[in-house]
Amino acid sequence: MLHLQSNFIFPPIKLGYASGDGRITQKHLEFYGERNKYIGAITAEPLYMDQGLRELPTQLGIDNDNKLAGLKLLNETLHQNGSKSIAHLNHPGRMANPKIPGNFFWSSTDNACENGGAAPKKMDRQMMNSVIELFVESAKRAVLSDFDIIELQFGHGYLMAQFISPAVNDRTDDYGGSFKNRIKFPIEVIKAVREVVNIPIIARISGDEMIPDGFHIEDMVKFSQLLENNGVAAIHVSAGTACSTPPWFFQHMFIPKGKTWDMAGKIKQKLNIPIIFVGKINSARDVHFIEDNYHAEYMAVGRALVADPDFVGKYYGKEHGLIRPCLACAEGCLGGVKSGQGLGCVVNPRVNTGLRKVIKDNITKNYAVVGGGLAGMQAAITLRDRGHLVDLYEKDKLGGQFNMAYLPPNKENMKEIVDYFIEEMKVHKPHKVNVIHQEATISRIKSGNYDAVIMATGAIPAIPPIKGLKKYYWTEFLEENQLPNSQKVLVIGGGLIGIEVASKLVDANNHVVIVEMLDEIARGMEMIEKAITVNKLKAMNAEIYVNYKVVEIDGDRVLIEGKKDMKTIENVDKIVVATGMNSYVPFNNVGSAPVYFIGDAQKVGKAQDAIHDAYALALNL
Repeated sequence: MLHLQSNFIFPPIKLGYASGDGRITQKHLEFYGERNKYIGAITAEPLYMDQGLRELPTQLGIDNDNKLAGLKLLNETLHQNGSKSIAHLNHPGRMANPKIPGNFFWSSTDNACENGGAAPKKMDRQMMNSVIELFVESAKRAVLSDFDIIELQFGHGYLMAQFISPAVNDRTDDYGGSFKNRIKFPIEVIKAVREVVNIPIIARISGDEMIPDGFHIEDMVKFSQLLENNGVAAIHVSAGTACSTPPWFFQHMFIPKGKTWDMAGKIKQKLNIPIIFVGKINSARDVHFIEDNYHAEYMAVGRALVADPDFVGKYYGKEHGLIRPCLACAEGCLGGVKSGQGLGCVVNPRVNTGLRKVIKDNITKNYAVVGGGLAGMQAAITLRDRGHLVDLYEKDKLGGQFNMAYLPPNKENMKEIVDYFIEEMKVHKPHKVNVIHQEATISRIKSGNYDAVIMATGAIPAIPPIKGLKKYYWTEFLEENQLPNSQKVLVIGGGLIGIEVASKLVDANNHVVIVEMLDEIARGMEMIEKAITVNKLKAMNAEIYVNYKVVEIDGDRVLIEGKKDMKTIENVDKIVVATGMNSYVPFNNVGSAPVYFIGDAQKVGKAQDAIHDAYALALNL
């Protein structure tokens, strides 16, 4: 048994904070050190067992004894408040990163992942023995490093799952074909590790690969029973495969919440060991639901603890305050890791930024914040938490342009951060933010006698000088009551806003034509959202023209120009212009009070930029 101090476990989220040598850094210690209170166990990020098996250049390693000192130091941090520590061991097989020099690729097959990657070598017995030895030696190092528990990865499309999956395993020997044969090698691995360590072992599995010819929950119930029979202490049930179904693997906002919980529940009915539930558990409501409906012993809460390090403490009532919500957008966490910057967070400005916690000031000042979007609200809350008086001016709806972010298909949960900020501004610390629903004129600001003014007035659409452009729309079609149906709509601009409007339009049976000056659409969109949305547009027969620009509009005829030719698009009913944004600054001088700019008013960017810049400014004024 695991015997943890609480039923919350932090899962193996990739951080990407190492410097390329696989060793622990101060960033690791600070990140985990903020999240080690009230939690039952913390799983460090996946530890590579060989330098040629890395998923990230900046991944942590357990491949050599020279890593032991750093891992022991990590465990000191993980253990500080009674949490136990988990070493997550995984062989990626054909899913090792092909962009990292020196990586090698083994699998149950010699076929590459259909979504890209290197062609692997089909493993022979000698290779299988080598893999078992890697697991065994790494498990021994985990014990020497003071880890309390080992977690073995049998899911998510990695090597063990490549043997289990009928969609991947095309072998004709004793390790292919039937379910009994396909699970032989994974069972050999668990037996070998079980023989050399005396600490608990968790098996992480995908309850379903979410592809038609992959393995499904019925297989995983049987496999989990075999794992239990071979000494596994708990089963951690996720879903998907990194190769074919990354939205399920990453539990992206585009996939439904609760599917993995159902899988875990079905396995729990057939086993006598604890089942760990996981998958977008990012509110107290989710925790209550899983406890009430599945009687879960343990829950893995990852990105919710990235967004709010005090999530568990707040759930237990031991820490005060509202829970800052994870949006499951993968923009800051997965996006930060993929970009090489390391894990960040859209909603939490302290992740991977070096920004300190808010400290209450001895002197109370009086500030004006102009604009109630994400940047304005974050600045107001931070200044309030420092003990200052804050007037926030917003003539329209709080949330600003982010009120459009949750209108595109499958993005409803983006509204949660707006709701959080609005509620947070009402909290007395010792006083609430004073929201003034009026336009912030120069005279009003001057009469307030403010110590400083923060401009968070956002941005306005940039409209190109197109001949004949008269009537056009911007984001109006994201609103259900303005959404046209069965019409031909031209979208000028294939960036984030244009593509999200186009996605909404095709759902209403409109024929969409997208014209983009650059060589790709959806530039800057989070990678999973981009792949899903672009594939959807193509499947819905949207016309997409890249490296073209609109040069003239004549009634329902639109002339577009490319590098080599010109085309005419006929019978256009409506036109959407989404060609970028310009900062909006209604005034920048209010007398003696200094004026600062944040968010889009300073530089047009993303929500993460707005929140982080606002926090940094308000922290240091």
